[in-house]
Amino acid sequence: MNYQKKTVVASVAGLTLEGMDIMFISFAMSMIIAHFHIDMATGGLISSITNLGMLVGGTIFGILADKFGRVKVFTYTIILFAIGTALTGLATNIEQVYIFRFIAGLGAGGEYGIGMALVAEAWPKNKQGRASSYVSVGAQYGVILAALLSALILPNWGWRGLFFVGIIPVIFAFMVRKNLDESPEWVAAQKEKKLVKKQGNLKQLFATRRTAFTTVALAIMATVQIAGYNGLMIWLPSMLQKSQGLSVSGSALWTISTAVGMIVGMLTFGQFIDRFGMKRTYGIFLLASAVAVFLYSYASGSAGVLIGGAIVGFFANGMFAGYGALISHYYPVEVRSTATNTIFNFGRALGGLSPILVGFILQHANVTVAMGYLAVLYCVSFIAMLSLKKGKAEQTKERYVPTAKAV
Repeated sequence: MNYQKKTVVASVAGLTLEGMDIMFISFAMSMIIAHFHIDMATGGLISSITNLGMLVGGTIFGILADKFGRVKVFTYTIILFAIGTALTGLATNIEQVYIFRFIAGLGAGGEYGIGMALVAEAWPKNKQGRASSYVSVGAQYGVILAALLSALILPNWGWRGLFFVGIIPVIFAFMVRKNLDESPEWVAAQKEKKLVKKQGNLKQLFATRRTAFTTVALAIMATVQIAGYNGLMIWLPSMLQKSQGLSVSGSALWTISTAVGMIVGMLTFGQFIDRFGMKRTYGIFLLASAVAVFLYSYASGSAGVLIGGAIVGFFANGMFAGYGALISHYYPVEVRSTATNTIFNFGRALGGLSPILVGFILQHANVTVAMGYLAVLYCVSFIAMLSLKKGKAEQTKERYVPTAKAV
């Protein structure tokens, strides 16, 4: 296996384990609420605190990865979210659950951007889109794995047993450390003494007016991506149960059809990026998402709901595949992990609040208004995308192309 494939495999596995870890909370939530005798709002804070940990961890570990190496810090983040997950199974009160989920969030937030930076630096520009899409699908593998493990473990060993499984990624971390070398592009940058002082500096994301504008625009796009995903996946099943009279099994079938559409959309999105370019591909998918989401509020009948869900998943959630390549595209190697982690995890933290607003809209209006809100979000993201331009620093930097010997 060559270096390029190794980076994809390692990053896919890392994101799969991260997705599994995050979904454990969803499957175990009802048991945790019952065990600690808490209300749903108190239980909901678990996910919010995890997202906050991701933002903090993404920033810290992104900086460290730019300074001390991708692979080294990547393994530490995996170990950290594995330990945080396992410790959750030992919690004796809800406050300890919050603490341990924050720790898990620290590691999970750091893992995402570092893996994406590794892939971006290993693959040539005309193949970065598809490589990024392969990695992004890993999160969906994690959802499937979490569902299977939950079905097996929760009835027999309870929610604590489920979280104890979280220690397994530690083994994977040591395998990565042993079999994956540092990014050749990062190593080359290390040898350039003039770059050392600039590495991993958060201020570089706002160094110039153009760079600051780019950072804000990308943060808006990332926030919309997470807000749209959470708003759709958390509320739509219950929306459909109410508006279409779907049973719980029917809404589960909707979830599967949407997930399938999302996976196909991710793989297609990666191919489109390589063929048509970043901005054109995002433009097509963002506008199509706005239209598909709004029209979906008028879907009726089982076939319309399932096919429409797959189409919405294809466009709206398929874009998730491109953010690693998109953000990496606008920042040089010495700050790439910092940028990817900080920007995307900011989107996670802020966009993660979207279900609250969607719930408020549903309580005071109707499904059409809620879907209209999500459609407007994609239009806002489209406007932010149009503003993206490469600054002088990015235009003049040279890309390191690893030789066969270096790989």
